[in-house]
Amino acid sequence: MSKHIVLLPGDGIGPEVMAEAVKVIKALELDITFEEKLVGGAAIDATGSPLPADTLEACKHADACLLACVGGPKWAGAAYDKRPEAGLLGLRKEMDLYANLRPAIVFDALIDASTLKPEIVRGLDILIVRELTGGVYFGQPRGITDIGNGERRGVNTQVYTTSEIRRVAAKAFELARARGGKVCSVEKSNVMESGLLWREEVTKLHAEQYTDVQLSHMYADNCAMQLLRTPSQFDVIVTDNLFGDILSDEAAMLTGSLGMLPSASLGAGRASLYEPVHGSAPDIAGQNKANPLAMILSLAMAMRYSLGAPEAADRIESAVKKTLADGVRTADIGPNPVSTAAMGDAVVARL
Repeated sequence: MSKHIVLLPGDGIGPEVMAEAVKVIKALELDITFEEKLVGGAAIDATGSPLPADTLEACKHADACLLACVGGPKWAGAAYDKRPEAGLLGLRKEMDLYANLRPAIVFDALIDASTLKPEIVRGLDILIVRELTGGVYFGQPRGITDIGNGERRGVNTQVYTTSEIRRVAAKAFELARARGGKVCSVEKSNVMESGLLWREEVTKLHAEQYTDVQLSHMYADNCAMQLLRTPSQFDVIVTDNLFGDILSDEAAMLTGSLGMLPSASLGAGRASLYEPVHGSAPDIAGQNKANPLAMILSLAMAMRYSLGAPEAADRIESAVKKTLADGVRTADIGPNPVSTAAMGDAVVARL
């Protein structure tokens, strides 16, 4: 059965890394069609909206969506709902993409790229499952108000419901069953009622359906420390939107470069969203320097989770590992760097 992908190159280095993912799609010679749509700053410039209606409609009806990155200093002064990032948040919300999967894997060929000692990160394979459509990024009330006497007050609301917690926890437990069989649930139940609800609901769900998976609990600040102290103790970490945003970036840097790490945002509907962890890197945009491997590995995740092609996912991941083992490097991961396009060509040559 033919599958259809919507490509969202976005801003900054996005078009450059997306072009390399397209090379891989073509090289796989599968029955896959694709179309390109605007999002983020590029969409603002063309239509005035960071998420045009036709982009959202196309994404909702696709089998998978590949997003490169959004944002840049050009749009930094705009209101929050008019910035490029609003396009990404809108996609997550409108497509009900509630579970963000962010793997942190240390490739043997890149073990020296990590800032931690090799014996600490060797063989590291962590999966962070971040709740993506609730919490402080979406809670109401929010805003900045003038309270008089030269004072202003900024408010953001952290809020979760039972169903929001249970569905992302269920996803984490199911993923753990196919991995190391361990889930660590992370919150701040010692000082936050939303964190207490989180711990109680995860514990209840575990007892009801997932007793075959080992469950532990950890406060978010301790988890941040433990990721640097003994990261290998973790298999799957499940946490809320805010803590997941922070902890997944920390875990990413254990691997040595954000340019290596993919992510998946899974939802209840037909389509899911796949994107590299890195940002738009406007300082190197258009210079053919960016690392496209996170974009290519995001494509592999799409093959595995949305497109029904796990063998293709294995092929892509194996080609990336072989490319790195052969010493091919972009500027973020080693000496004698090759260009963005050359790295993509190297992966295609090894498929």
